[in-house]
Order: sequence, then C-alpha cells, then structure tokens
Amino acid sequence: MPSISIQPQWTIRSDDRVLPARLLALLLQVHELGSLSAASAQLGLSYRHAWDMVRQGDALFGAPLLTMARGKGSRLSPLGERLIWAERRIHARLAPMLDTLASELETELRSVSSGAASPLRIHASHGFAIEQLMDALQRADVALERKYVGTQEALAALRDGQCELAGFHIPLGRYEREVLDAYAGWLDAREHRVILLAKRRQGLMVAPGNPRKIYGLADLLRPDVRFINRQRGAGTRLLLECMLRDEKLDASRIQGFEHGEFTHAAVAAFVASGMADVGVGVETPARQFGLDFLPLAAERYFLLCRSDALDAPALRKLLQRLADPELRARLDALPGYSTADDSTPQTLRQAFGALPRRRR
Repeated sequence: MPSISIQPQWTIRSDDRVLPARLLALLLQVHELGSLSAASAQLGLSYRHAWDMVRQGDALFGAPLLTMARGKGSRLSPLGERLIWAERRIHARLAPMLDTLASELETELRSVSSGAASPLRIHASHGFAIEQLMDALQRADVALERKYVGTQEALAALRDGQCELAGFHIPLGRYEREVLDAYAGWLDAREHRVILLAKRRQGLMVAPGNPRKIYGLADLLRPDVRFINRQRGAGTRLLLECMLRDEKLDASRIQGFEHGEFTHAAVAAFVASGMADVGVGVETPARQFGLDFLPLAAERYFLLCRSDALDAPALRKLLQRLADPELRARLDALPGYSTADDSTPQTLRQAFGALPRRRR
C-alpha cells in the first residue's frame, strides 16, 4: 500500500506578484549556512537564479530579505528572519495534524483494496519517541493508522474501541498519583496493560541566555513575562496545573496561560520567534530551536492496550521493534529522552502500584 504524506505550503502575493515558491527554502539554507552561494548549491540552484528570487522577494515586500557584506557571507534581515520563523511555526503546528490526516486517507484507501491488512490504530499524545516508533513500524511494513491527540482523547479512544494503542505520559515522583487520578476513568486494572516506550524530561523553554531571568514557576506570574501553554486535554498542561497548585500559584495571573499550542515543537517555535518569553514542553524541540531548557519533571511515556491485544501480530512486531538496538539508539539520541530498561508489557499495578478508584 503506498504511503501518503501531506506538506504545508503557504503563498504570499501582492497584486499580481507572488513570492517564489522555493524562496523560503532558500532563506532557510542561508540561515543555516550563512552564505547565499552555499545555500543555492545546497538546493541545486544556480547562484544567479537564487539571487533573482531574493530580488523578487525584496520587491514584493519593499524591504530587503538579506544583508550581504564582502568577505562576510550573507545573513537574513529582520524581515527574512520573521519569514523563517513563520515557516517553522507553520510546520511545527501543522505537521502532526497533517500526519494524522494522511494516515486517515491511507486507511480509507486500504479499506477498498483487496487483501490489505487491517491497520494497527495508535492514538497518542504527540511526542518525539512515539514519532520514531511509528516510523520504525512503517519501515517494518506494519500497516498503521496514527492519530495525534491530547492524552485524555487518546485514552478515551482506547476505551471506546477506536484504537488498539493509546500513548500517554505519567510524571515520576510527587505528581504521579495526582495525574493517575485524573486518568482513572479510562484505566482498567483487569483489562489493560502498559508498554514503557521511553523516559523524558518536561520543563520551561526560554530564549538563549534566558534574558527574562525566568528560573521557576513563580516567575511565570510576573507581569513582564509572556507565556505559551499546551492545549486543554494535553498531559503536559495537566502536569503544569498540578505543579502550580502544589506551589500555590494562581494560573489566572499567568499572561497567556489560556493560549495553548497542540505540539511541543509549536511551543518551542512560538518562543523562538519572540512571540512568548517562555513555554512548557519536552526538551527535544527546545534544543532544535536553539532555546535554553529549565527541567521541571521527569516522566514515563507509555502505550496502553488491552491484554487480549498483545497476541496480535502487529503488537508482537511493535515489541520486537522496541528491542531493536537501532531504534533504541535513535530514542537515546533525542535530547531529554532515554530508552526504557524493559519494555515488557506490565499490568497497571506493576507499573504504578495501587491505582485510584475508577470514576463512574
């Protein structure tokens, strides 16, 4: 079955002029390489064609996109920098949603293909380890239907029979019981098993050098600090709310607390573009966007399934992949992540001890 991918593309036009389609990719390479010549070579463009695209962009905006000095290469102007951050924010915000849509389209096409295997349905809170796992499963020819959703929605989908695996994360230490209690209505000690995918760190993302001098949660309440949160229903937001209550801090006093992004990468891009001073999320995108990271909590990322699903061929392949040294190396290479010592399926009591009473 062919795989489907969907890439975001945006168009900038003024009257009858349109920004050249590859100009944003060119500016990104200039940002990375510091040279228009190197950037054009990287993209397989002639220097003359690359320079012509830049001039078209200058004319459309009425302002330069690059600043160039003899012997010092090229660098983006403030306008060029804004365009690059906009491109990165678009990708960070939309990529998981587009992956979900592409997976749904693959499933629709598979349903009308004779002999096509039923997909392994995974609904999961978005993260970088689960992304690596799904890519490894696809390379192993496991038919997948992936859907990135908030933690609560993923757990509800498993309960309602809409998926075979639900990805969710639970903090280690003092907040574990409170978060488990919030999810108790979707957890069944008799029917469910958990597979530990990875451990990771959650924390605050701030601009390089921490110019706002943000050192803890109390600093989020300062009137000069702009915050970007995760969306309602996200496990990261729930963890933050637990920590704020524990420190007796009023979330309503945090400027931007109700503004939520749907991915960790989108939060990092928001901070990196200067639209917020601090955000909350995992370490990987903070490092990718050149931000400083202030750890707040460690947590475990699990896959939840029904015990009777463990004998399915797709689940057996998943467990084999988790033991694969190549995948483990990929997970360990993610900043802030580490692989599980043992990914053998466990009961909820083995993973968490005594469970809270399920809410009816």
